This record gives sequence, C-alpha cells and structure tokens, in this order.
Amino acid sequence: MSWGNELWDQYDNISSHTHKGIEFLDKYGSFVRDRCAIEIDYAAKLRRLVKNYQPKKKEEEDSEFTSFQSFRNVLKEIGDLAGQREVVAENLQQQVLSGINLLSKNLRDERKKALQEGQTLTQNLQAHYGALERAKRNYEKAYRDAEKAVENYQKADADLNLSRAEVEKQRHNMNMKCAQSDDAKNEYANQLQKLNRLQSVHFETALPDVFNRLQEIDEKRTRGLKEFIKGAADVEASVAPIISRCLEGIVKASESINEKEDSIKVIERYQSGFMPPNDVPFEDLSKMDTNSQHSSNAVGGTNVNHMTSKGTVTANKLKKRVGIFGIFGSNKNSLAPDGMKEDFSDLPPTQRRKKLAAKVQELTTKVQQEQAARDGLMKMKGVYEANSVLGDPMTVEKQLNESNHNLEKLKQELRKYQHMLEQATNQSILQQSPKSATRQNHTQNGQRGSRHSNGSEHHDHHHSRDGEDQPDDAGSLSSSASPESGLGTSHTSLPGSGQGSASEQINDDHFYDPEPLQPLGTCRALYPFEASSEGSIPIKDGEELHVIELDQGDGWTRVRRMNEWTEGFVPTTYIEITLFVDVEGVDHLYVNIDNKAEQQ
Repeated sequence: MSWGNELWDQYDNISSHTHKGIEFLDKYGSFVRDRCAIEIDYAAKLRRLVKNYQPKKKEEEDSEFTSFQSFRNVLKEIGDLAGQREVVAENLQQQVLSGINLLSKNLRDERKKALQEGQTLTQNLQAHYGALERAKRNYEKAYRDAEKAVENYQKADADLNLSRAEVEKQRHNMNMKCAQSDDAKNEYANQLQKLNRLQSVHFETALPDVFNRLQEIDEKRTRGLKEFIKGAADVEASVAPIISRCLEGIVKASESINEKEDSIKVIERYQSGFMPPNDVPFEDLSKMDTNSQHSSNAVGGTNVNHMTSKGTVTANKLKKRVGIFGIFGSNKNSLAPDGMKEDFSDLPPTQRRKKLAAKVQELTTKVQQEQAARDGLMKMKGVYEANSVLGDPMTVEKQLNESNHNLEKLKQELRKYQHMLEQATNQSILQQSPKSATRQNHTQNGQRGSRHSNGSEHHDHHHSRDGEDQPDDAGSLSSSASPESGLGTSHTSLPGSGQGSASEQINDDHFYDPEPLQPLGTCRALYPFEASSEGSIPIKDGEELHVIELDQGDGWTRVRRMNEWTEGFVPTTYIEITLFVDVEGVDHLYVNIDNKAEQQ
C-alpha cells in the first residue's frame, strides 16, 4: 500500500505528519546530546571523587594494611569506570548524534523539495479550474445574449410598423450573438477537456509520485531512528566487558582484605618491646623508716613502672613537644627531617629495631648503586686510557674521586647503623632473659639508694657493678631529656626535687628505669579546658593538680592529676600555680602567670 493511492486527497495531513516525524528525530537527537552531557559530567564527578579520596601523604604509612590497599584498588577501578563513561559519551557523539543531525538535514531538504513540487502541481490544477470557470461564465453570458437577440429579432419581424432596415439590423445582431455564443461554447468545451486531462494526470500520476516520495522520506526517517537506537545500545554494550572487569576488580579488591594480616601488622607497627610493669609492692607504714629520704625513694621506686608504661603509650602524643622546647635544651642526637632522632632512640625498642633495619637496607641499596656507578666510571676511564680518541681520562678522574668519597661516606654510615642495630638486638635479648630482668631489678634498687648522692659516688657505684658491658643509651626509651618522652628532666625543675645529674639519667636509661618527675607545686584550674591537641589533657574549673614542669615560654604547663599518673599540658593562663619552694626566677614567673590569668 502506498500513500499515493490511499491518501491521494490527504496532502495537508501528509505534510504535517512528515514534519512531526522529522521533529521527533530531532528530539531523539537532543536526548542523545543531553545523555552525552550527563555521561561526561558523571565521569568528571567520578574522577573528582577518586582524586578527593586518594591517600594523602600523611596516610601513606597506612598503605601496608590490606584494607587500605583494597580501597586504593577500588579507587583505581572507579577511575577506570569513569574512563568508560567518557568512551560511551564520545562514541554516542561520533556514531549516533552526528548521524542523527546529518539524516535530519537530508530529510528536511528532500521533504521541502517534494512539497514544493506538490504545491506546483496543485497550483497548476487550480489555474485550470479557474480558466474553466471563466470559460463557463463567458459561455453562459454569450448564450443569454444570443437568446435575447433571437427574441428581439422575432419581435421585430412580427411588428409590421418597423421598417425592413430595422428588421435586418435585429437579424444581423441575432446572427452575431449566436456566433459569439457558439465560440464561447467551444472555448468552454476546450477548457473542460484540458482540465479533465490535467486532473486525471494530477490525481493518478503526478501527485501520487509526490506522496510516494514523502512516504519514502518518512520510512527512511523511521528506519534511521531504529538504527540509531540500536547503535546507542551497541555503544553501551561495547564497554560492558571492560566495566564488568572493573567490577570484578572491585570484588577482587574486597576479597584481598585480610583482617588477621592487618591485626599482625598493627602489632608489628606499635609493638614497643617493653615488658609489662611489675606488681606494686605493699607499703607497710608501721615498718617504714622515718627517714624522709627513704620514703621519697620508695615512692619514686613504686612509680617507675607506671611512668614507663605511660611513656610507652603516650610517646607518640608527647613527641610534638620537641618543636616547642627543643631550642631551650641540648640533645646529643640530631633530628631527622621527619622529626625523629637520627638513631631513632626516641622510639620503643621494637620500633627502633625496625627503623634501624629499614635504614640499613636503604643504605645497603645506596652503597650498591654507588658501587655500580663507580665501576662504570672506572670502565669508562679504562676505555679512554686505551683509546684517547674517545675521551680524556682526566675528565672522569674528578667524578671517580667524588664517587669514591660518597661511597666511603655511605659505608661509614652503613657501619654505624649496623652497629646500632646489633646493639639494639643484643639489648632486646638481654632484656627478655630472666638474668637481665633480675639484674634490672637489682639495678633499680641500687639506683634508688643512690639517687640523691653526689655525682662521683654514683659514678663509682656504676663502675663497681658486675663488669658487664651496658647497652648503648641510644636504644633506651627515655635517652632524651626532651618533654615528648614524658620522662625526661625539665630545665626548670627545682633543686632537690629528685632529679639526678645528666650522667645519672644516662645510666638510668640503660636499664629503662627513668625517675618520675617530682611535683614542683600545685595548681588550681581557673577555667575549664577541653583537650583538643595531642599531649594536652582536659581540666575542670577548680580542679587541683600537681605541677611537674613549668611554662618554658610556649604558654603551656605540664601537670599531673592528683592520686593518678595521668599527665599532660594545659594552658598556663588557665591555672593558678603555687610552688613548694621559692627559686630564683620562679617568683617572677609566678607573678607573670597570675597576671596572665587575671587578663584572661
């Protein structure tokens, strides 16, 4: 069935239908265009999401955990998914949208041409209808005039009063009108024949051809829409295998998470290597010596394990105080760029051994690289000496000397860290052995007995021990007197507060027996304080605390809670300090503290 035969009289409806069909094709093109924009925007947001959740530099230390590695792989797969959405958008634009635009343009041009031809045919037919109408009207007028002329002649011929000349005139007029009527009749018949022939051709051949072409245009549009919809699905299907592999990668990443392995890595990262503290002995006050010196030593001895345990737990939190007070004290161990000591002595034994082992491995790799570079320079020098045309051997001599110098420095540093690692390993073995534990307890008792003796007496006592080599102080937890360890000596500590000399601190560090800081006084909280930074503790309004370290210029005072060993830093302006004794420079500091509190 064709439109030319079945819809021969529906020119306006066919024109409207083809116009709506092309507009629908353009509408689908707009749909594809908007979808491409959404795909591109979705891909951009996915990439931005992946970028925002990429591990930060401070989170790189957690990359060893399987959960962290899994999430990083998930981000990678999500980034690949974003790339596939971009591929979908690009292919839709190139394969579908461009085809829709081209087809729509061609269909509009063909439809316009067909409609113009149909309009021309219709106008021609209408012109013939007009000519027929005019011929018919002329014929009708000529026929009425002829009839009237015949009637006038008959009246004149019957009237005896008229002259013969008058009668002849009427007859001549009659003949002329009859001739004009016959001519009009012939013209009318001629126009009618032309119209019928044209009308037959118009409705049977010419106009059906136009309608058939419009039918082809509409079918072409419908067929194109079908192909474009299928093409859009094919574009989506082409990336489906890659998207499926991305999803399989996400599933594989989830399956790679191992909670047991992560737990072991947590142990490896945070294991200090210290032994749990001993039981706190019972103090029978009825049997205690009235000597205040012995009482003070006993209190200090029972608190060592608590401080050691606390120092192990809060070492990382108190580490940041180095930046505040480092300029006021001396430290024989220089700091690395990451804030740690060069020999890692501020770390617990287990962590220190791991750091030293990693440093040894790093230096070993550097030594091997430098040796390879030196060997290459030596070979180059030999080639130049064998054939001076290739180059001057003296140009390599300077580089070779510099390489030898760098290699020697690296070897020295490697030997230094190997020695540190060996000492740390031996120290761990000694610490874990029962003999070492017994010697440590004995040493603690001996140290407590001579804690307030002069430096020479302590020195003699130290060298009169069993003669065993003591571990290097680099491996101790509290070898530094900096505030971050929580165990060191304050530069503003009062005389006679239980703090020994520098040599006594070093000897104590050999056996992990740091002396707890004795209170310098008490303080009362003027305002409540919520701890918001590492190393600080919260206080309540009116709370009483021990002062164990005065403000060293940074606006913070180190305090300890009453009846417990919780320590930390609080703002100096939030407390009112009362010292046990007056020391030179302390009264001035006390006045300043009161003034700051009043201003606050």
